[in-house]
Amino acid sequence: MIRVAIIGTGIGREHLAGYDTLPDRFTVTTLCDLDLDRARGVAGDRPIAVTDDLDAVLDDEAIDLIDVCLPPHLHVPTATRALQAGKHVVCEKPLALSLAECDALIGAAAIADRRVFPVFQYRYGIAMAQIRALKAANLAGRPFAASVETHWNRGPDYYANPWRGTWKGEAGGAVLSHAIHNHDLLCTIFGNATAISASTATRVNGIETEDCAAILIEHDTGALSTSSITLGAATDTTRMQFTFQGFTATSGSAPYAPVSTPWSFTARDPYTQADIDAVLADLDTPRAGFAGFFHAIADALEGDAGREVTLQDGRQSIELVTAAYHSARTGQRVSLPLTEAAPLYRSWLPDLAAAP
Repeated sequence: MIRVAIIGTGIGREHLAGYDTLPDRFTVTTLCDLDLDRARGVAGDRPIAVTDDLDAVLDDEAIDLIDVCLPPHLHVPTATRALQAGKHVVCEKPLALSLAECDALIGAAAIADRRVFPVFQYRYGIAMAQIRALKAANLAGRPFAASVETHWNRGPDYYANPWRGTWKGEAGGAVLSHAIHNHDLLCTIFGNATAISASTATRVNGIETEDCAAILIEHDTGALSTSSITLGAATDTTRMQFTFQGFTATSGSAPYAPVSTPWSFTARDPYTQADIDAVLADLDTPRAGFAGFFHAIADALEGDAGREVTLQDGRQSIELVTAAYHSARTGQRVSLPLTEAAPLYRSWLPDLAAAP
């Protein structure tokens, strides 16, 4: 049994619901939040301790895993402290606010000999099982091109919170905060990004950070993908389409869980459609969202690795954000991976990026 403390009960509420689906693998013993009333409300009638004392939580030898659900600027400092206390870590997105922070966290995890699992729960669901099964059956073939639309609606009410829409408070706009899960899916399905070309704009709201973007991603499989992002849509819609040599895969339009429902798969050669349909008909429905994410973590911690989100996956997500901001500001195509020599390695925040 893996014993968990959740730090922060905003998005932490959804994490707790995910752990609740796996009672034979996890027990959440503690919720830690400066807002004790909110934490008590999230705990409800569960036998969970509630505290605002992070030091006491980190000192508790009975806790195996710290789940960090705090504002972004606290992710790396809190995760690092948890590692130093001998805990494994789950960390909400964005994992870090620079590649320098990522690399420092990777170093801390190595020293502590503990694992860090960045939160990318979009990876888990029936559509991913469909794609993996078709690849295993040799029905996919080479990947060609893909598109993803993160077309959501965020207006004045959303930005009424004074830290939102600012570089200091939110550290980025739609590229960092809204599309990061979809970009992780693109790279999970099509391969690691090897080059980025991007344009960003602030068109919808009176904010500092971007609320629109267009990104071209080149993948190590030779495939290309495009990401269209706006916070000025009429509704919240996420739509994906992947073209392979063998078929075209098309998602639904659900905004926050794009692989939780089955996708459609259309064969390029009509004679293979029956083979595709036969593979899809034989699939069990896997755990989706946070339930699937945490299930993979439990497997990894118990020695059955391979389905979990890794710390390197988290670094690659921040690498993509860094490259997108660099490309948008310079008009240059940016090659990946990025090293310490990259211009925005230490920060993409405008003031810090311009500092010598």
